[in-house]
Amino acid sequence: MSITSDILRGHTEAIILSHLLEQDSYGYQINKDIMRKTDNKYELKEATLYSAFRRLEQAGYIRTYWGNETVGARRRYYSITEEGRKAYKSYRRDWEEAKVTIDQLLK
Repeated sequence: MSITSDILRGHTEAIILSHLLEQDSYGYQINKDIMRKTDNKYELKEATLYSAFRRLEQAGYIRTYWGNETVGARRRYYSITEEGRKAYKSYRRDWEEAKVTIDQLLK
C-alpha cells in the first residue's frame, strides 16, 4: 500500500516536531528518516519540508543553528522549543481524535 500525500497533508509540522523530539537534525536527515520509518513509502518534497520549517520557526516551535561540520557544506540544524513541545502534544491529541472519528466513519 502506498501512503498518499492526501492522507498525510496537514500533518507535516507534527511529523517534523515528532522527529525533533528525538534529536536536533537537519532537513536532509529528517526526510531520510521519514523515508526509513515508512519503508520508502513517504517522502516530503523539499519545498514542503522547508516551507514547514519556516512556519514552525515563525510560530516559535523550532529554532535553527548552523552546524560546525569540518567536511562538506555547513548544515542548518533545527531544534524544538518548549512551545514546540506543547504544539506537538496538541497536534498529537488532534490526531488521536481524528483517528477515532475516521475509524467510526469507516466501519
